[in-house]
Amino acid sequence: MAETLITVTPTAQDYLRDLLAKQSSPGIGVRIFVERPGTPHAECCMAYCPEGEQEGNDVRIDYEGFHAWIDGSSVRYLEDAVIDYKKDSMGGQLTFRAPKSRVPELSDDASLEERINYVLYSEINPGLAAHGGNVQLLELTDDNVAILEFGGGCQGCSAVDMTLKSGVEKTLKERLPELTAVRDKTDHSMTENAYYK
Repeated sequence: MAETLITVTPTAQDYLRDLLAKQSSPGIGVRIFVERPGTPHAECCMAYCPEGEQEGNDVRIDYEGFHAWIDGSSVRYLEDAVIDYKKDSMGGQLTFRAPKSRVPELSDDASLEERINYVLYSEINPGLAAHGGNVQLLELTDDNVAILEFGGGCQGCSAVDMTLKSGVEKTLKERLPELTAVRDKTDHSMTENAYYK
């Protein structure tokens, strides 16, 4: 499954094997995941993963001399991903490309955070883009409050309260009834590029 989706080139495997061999923690591997998957802000990440720190839905892939844990909820965003290592005059660079990491996609078991991002990037942001604006999810609290941040022409815009209540919050709560509230964490004192001042 995951091992066929992600390609770790032989040079990257050599690099990771050497890197992990220098760590003092026995049984340490790497954990591969996508932060903010399915959004334009998606980032492919790799971190040390000491034994026992993997999560319940992680998928283990064994390589010669080391192992990797793939975050279960990131697997579909890592399809066709390539992790490579190229030597250069400065030593070398590990690269991580995942062409599907930014593609909005919803599965039947998508988390509330993934569903919020899907609505924001597929329905709400295209409308805000007409005014040079955008909105992104900063945080989802334990009691299902979405904390949002507006950017571009929305930051400092005098109509942002109306946009939040009549547009963004209404749309999100219609699509995601388990959402309890939507809050704006944007600093609207900056009005330099605002669509309406």
